[in-house]
Amino acid sequence: QVQLVESGGGLVQAGDSLRLSCAASGRTFSSRSMGWFRQAPGNEREFVAAISWSFGTTGYANSVQGRFTVSRDNAKNTVYLQMNSLKPEDTAVYYCASSQLAYARVPENFSSWGQGTQVTVSS
Repeated sequence: QVQLVESGGGLVQAGDSLRLSCAASGRTFSSRSMGWFRQAPGNEREFVAAISWSFGTTGYANSVQGRFTVSRDNAKNTVYLQMNSLKPEDTAVYYCASSQLAYARVPENFSSWGQGTQVTVSS
């Protein structure tokens, strides 16, 4: 099992930036890629971004493309989500997740999840 701990959430104004971090521990050798998801009240959990540990292959949801950047530090077993030009509609609880697949985008392909960190963007 991989344990994941997110940090970096908070309350910001529209147009501001935040950087989320996700530190992985435990059986990290079983993790081949990581994903960021978010869930707003009343909504389903949605894909935000993903990255592979080996090659750094990345992917983004259309809603965040060009504003968010996912990166990883293999030495620290940590994944980051740099969020720029934040909008009120980005308000949600953000989760990181670990997958045994080389690249994944759907929640069902992720086996470990963090506890989530709240991001609130005021207008």
